[in-house]
Amino acid sequence: MKRAFESGDASYDGIFFVGVRSTGIFCRPSCPARKPLARNREYFATANDALVAGYRPCKRCRPLETDGTAPDWVQDLIGRIERSGGERMTDSDLRASGVDPARARRYFRAHYGMTFQSYQRMRRLGVAFEEVRNGEGLLEAGYRHGYDSPSGFRDAFVKLFGKPPGRARDNGRCAVASMITSPIGPLVVAATADGVCMLEFADRRRLAGQTARLTKRLGCPIVPGMNRHLERLESELAEYFAGDRTAFTVPLVAPGTEFQEKVWAYLQQIPYGQTVSYESVAEAIGRPSAQRAVGRANGDNRIAIVIPCHRVVQKDGKLRGYGGGLWRKQYLLDLERGTMQQRAATQVQ
Repeated sequence: MKRAFESGDASYDGIFFVGVRSTGIFCRPSCPARKPLARNREYFATANDALVAGYRPCKRCRPLETDGTAPDWVQDLIGRIERSGGERMTDSDLRASGVDPARARRYFRAHYGMTFQSYQRMRRLGVAFEEVRNGEGLLEAGYRHGYDSPSGFRDAFVKLFGKPPGRARDNGRCAVASMITSPIGPLVVAATADGVCMLEFADRRRLAGQTARLTKRLGCPIVPGMNRHLERLESELAEYFAGDRTAFTVPLVAPGTEFQEKVWAYLQQIPYGQTVSYESVAEAIGRPSAQRAVGRANGDNRIAIVIPCHRVVQKDGKLRGYGGGLWRKQYLLDLERGTMQQRAATQVQ
């Protein structure tokens, strides 16, 4: 991806997108603008991932368009969203602007994979979450980006996390959650005062169910925010993706059934850059006939990457289901193997 972006290879347009931290925009690989420094880039599999992470589309390369252009009325709508600072356009607003709401809905769904109203929500929520992550108050960020009441932002939060924040922040009995960026898309992370309790992919289908089970296990809600464990996790993940870290030290809070906790504890013993089979995990925890249960425990792991369920494969070496998608599982395995190979080559020299 780095090579394709730096060379402006148009054949990769639509395959991945690049967020520029210093400007807050995201681009297609062929963008003609000056290339940002590597440390200011992050890569996304889809435009939706970039929007959720708080980036806005580049006006030069127009990454939301298959051919780099959009009708004037669409460009006007997107520009209005970016300038509004949270203004919500209703169907009545669209009609007043001379745009048929049904036309806008069809166009955005066909070209961007979401309705116009969903696009607006994605941008507002993504930017608001970014501000909360950077220390802005929950209510202030919500009001600024078009949520009419405290419950409005909380409702949007519920759709992502599966449980309302409540008022637990006042007495400290809660887990705080944020979204951090990575080369494989935005990550939803959460931590209690004792350690990290969640690291999930923002586009995972079972995310709401995972958070619902987690809040039940923890006995407390999840609210937007950051703490020292999430800051440490973000730093260690950056080192991991850069190939500079092979083991995580951030404390974890991973409540589950006795069987799940045995599986998760064993996963953390699998060496970096190596894989094991579901069968070998079952045997290692003293349940040789529980291979399918091991697979389910893998799927129920709420702390991806750090509890490396991606290192478990089929006996023949083939990949099997992964909550973040098989492409991410392959990416993580390739990253670790590539790092080990580079280190081995360095030692030989």
